[in-house]
Amino acid sequence: MTVDIRVIRAGQMYRYYLRQTVVGDGRRPARTPLRAAQEQAGVPVGRWMGRGLAVLGLAPGEEVTEAQLRNLFGERGRHPDADRIEADRLAAGASPKKAFKAGALGRRVMVTGVDFVFRPQPTIYLLWALGDEETRRVIEAAHERAIERVLVWIEDEVAVIRYGKDGIYRVRPPGGLVAARFRHYEARSGMPLLHDHLLLSVKGQRLDGKWGSIHSLALHENTVAASALYNELVAAEVCEALGLATEPRTVTPGRRPVMEIAGVPHELIRWTSRRSDQIAACLAELEHEYVTAVDDDGGPRFLPVVSERARVKLNQIAARKTRPPKQKTRPLVQLRAWWKTSAILTSGVAVDNITSLLECARAAAAAIRARIAAVVDVALAAVDVAATVFVMNDGGRFHRRHLLAEARRHLALVLRGRRRDPGLDDRIVAASISTHCLDISEPKTVRGLEAGYRLYTARWSLSDLPARRRPPTPAPGPDRESPADPGEPAAPRPPGQDAGEWEIPRIPLQYERAVLASAVVREKLRTTTAAVRGWAYDVARHQQAAMPEQLLAPAAADPEHDDQEPEVGPREAVDLTALRALRESRTDVEALDLTAERLRHLGEAFTAAADRARTTMDRYAHRDGAEKPPPVCRDDQQAHRPPEPGPHRGRAAGD
Repeated sequence: MTVDIRVIRAGQMYRYYLRQTVVGDGRRPARTPLRAAQEQAGVPVGRWMGRGLAVLGLAPGEEVTEAQLRNLFGERGRHPDADRIEADRLAAGASPKKAFKAGALGRRVMVTGVDFVFRPQPTIYLLWALGDEETRRVIEAAHERAIERVLVWIEDEVAVIRYGKDGIYRVRPPGGLVAARFRHYEARSGMPLLHDHLLLSVKGQRLDGKWGSIHSLALHENTVAASALYNELVAAEVCEALGLATEPRTVTPGRRPVMEIAGVPHELIRWTSRRSDQIAACLAELEHEYVTAVDDDGGPRFLPVVSERARVKLNQIAARKTRPPKQKTRPLVQLRAWWKTSAILTSGVAVDNITSLLECARAAAAAIRARIAAVVDVALAAVDVAATVFVMNDGGRFHRRHLLAEARRHLALVLRGRRRDPGLDDRIVAASISTHCLDISEPKTVRGLEAGYRLYTARWSLSDLPARRRPPTPAPGPDRESPADPGEPAAPRPPGQDAGEWEIPRIPLQYERAVLASAVVREKLRTTTAAVRGWAYDVARHQQAAMPEQLLAPAAADPEHDDQEPEVGPREAVDLTALRALRESRTDVEALDLTAERLRHLGEAFTAAADRARTTMDRYAHRDGAEKPPPVCRDDQQAHRPPEPGPHRGRAAGD
């Protein structure tokens, strides 16, 4: 993800932000004014953002002062100009208590905000760091616009204010939210890393004029969808402004590819990833300690294999252990000159490629845009999104936000840096839910009845999907110990052997997303009745963008009869010869030339799958004896009218 989130609490955590984050992650000298410290660090001043500024008497783009930060985030959620408001009330003759209350925004809270960290993809900030001034300004402007649009989405679709008994009333903040944005230029290692810290206040105003607190859990739950939206927006803005395109690149084997600017050498990304190498080396040591750890009785303390969940935890520990101290910040002009010199001397990339990085990226973009058209098929996207989310979530259960994040990733894969129509991601999610998802919600709480917390699963079962293949286990040699069996504790590492030479048993990470998406795309082909040429073009374009080469065609069960096509009922299935031709050419969209008559017969052969899905649906359609959940108040923010009074209304419920 390129968007991180952290909670801001009043007290020591807020003081950390005031000492370091607001001055470019450097160390702010004691008793130095904020504006002077930012000028010494060479970073721009903070700027206010959000629609909620109008209610507070502020304007977007205004400079963030130290007093305003202290009031909003350090004083448990007061008005940014609380000092001025309190002084005016005291001058008007109000008591100190009433003057202090006039500067408050509802009840005081300990969690005063969240810190969203936005950073573009590595190839984008490499163009920003090594390009000319015009390229730098274009990328920074695209970066800012993407942040603004993500904030608007959070205000309109994510943020909710809970109030009433047990938080039964949930409303959108009609006036929007308030946030302070701070720009940083480099990472702790000194390498280029354009990123912004968006300090988002949890204070929001309801329709009745009272101030409440934003539900921070909803912000955490939608961080992945926010990251996918930001990635899509910033890449589209940069590509459209500079004439570039994106391409999928596999960073970690077994994980989904990431979208990067085409034409930017991967060696430059390695040049900036010193921290990644340090974390990887430390992670190997931690994984070995994990599988060989024993308790007092000599038994294994943890699992004998490194699971996905354990790998995430160990990676976090490795990141903390290898975290370098912060360096003294320098102006951007000096940083850009040093970055270009360092890249020329140490990255291993030719000097001509570094000095003409933008031209190389434009040439690669021209080739990509000539080969792949920006055609989005909502039906194909819906089945791909549902299949991916179904596999990547434990137990095959997911919420709407998971579909939304995957729909945005799918659009980034398909469009390759082109802009999309507004609301296209929501259309894909709606099509996915209505066609390929089954609502299995059995809410026991008020939250479970909300649309965003409805629980879904796919209309197919895991038995219909390709089985996961385990990689072959290497034979033990004289210099390599055999990996531990999952049922037995790991053997100790021989003395003097490095962690990189030790075979650590891990649960394999495979292209589950690509395998499942490929299988479901083949099944979807059998049910379509779309136009022949248009459908074939969309499938070819989608597979070229999202599928590994070895998955473009399904593997034959019998290698000796690989040239034979499997049968589905009385008719043939998808033309494997045509699919292999598509895999070999990677550019011939006519290789998938299916006639409308064949598609109709293939659609009839897939009726059995619908019967299996109908059986599953019937289990949830006839639950007459199920206990009905308690009623829930509907969100009336869209109509801009206050909630209707009910039995829970009153002084205790409305505060």
